[in-house]
Amino acid sequence: MSSTEDEQLADLKDWWSRNGKPLVTGGLLALVIVFGWQAFHKYQSGQAQGASVLYQQLLETTLTPDGKPDAARVADLASKLSSEYGGTAYAQYGSLFVAKVAVDSGKLDDAAAQLKAIVDKPANPALGEIARQRLAQVLGAQNKADEALKLLDGDADKAFLATREELKGDLLVQLGRADDAYKAYQKAKAALSDEAAVGGLQIKLDDLAKGDA
Repeated sequence: MSSTEDEQLADLKDWWSRNGKPLVTGGLLALVIVFGWQAFHKYQSGQAQGASVLYQQLLETTLTPDGKPDAARVADLASKLSSEYGGTAYAQYGSLFVAKVAVDSGKLDDAAAQLKAIVDKPANPALGEIARQRLAQVLGAQNKADEALKLLDGDADKAFLATREELKGDLLVQLGRADDAYKAYQKAKAALSDEAAVGGLQIKLDDLAKGDA
């Protein structure tokens, strides 16, 4: 891995450690916008310049004023990124856009296929983990919580630990395993600062504690 790729990976891990929780709960698109755009500006090769044109078009197509992107156009631009710059992180950002639009459209099978392709062969470990967590969310929405939990087995980089454990807790609640869910939420809280733990995660812990009372 080149020094430039190392720096980009370090940036993504740092960004996720500070912003990962709200992303998992509904703002994955923000990650694509912020880090993807930063990466394009850091990497000044001709390839990145060409990809950045497609990426900008993808942003404009997805982030429409009315919040209703043209799904076909998004898919077309993402496909061009994949065909012309396949194997790069930038092409996989395009796939994350397609998955996001598919989820918003209720096409969970399509979203799962996009995310699984990243999980199976990620451009870098951080992108792989983000896609893994998002895929687990999609599987949960498909009432496949057991399958989603298997996807989250194993160790996670500490930058992603809190969001992974909170997601595990949500899936365990879905399966009616309250005790295991509480433990997962506690692990998630322990991986966060005290300030970051105040909010939705603490509410989940409190709700489970009340259920035991």
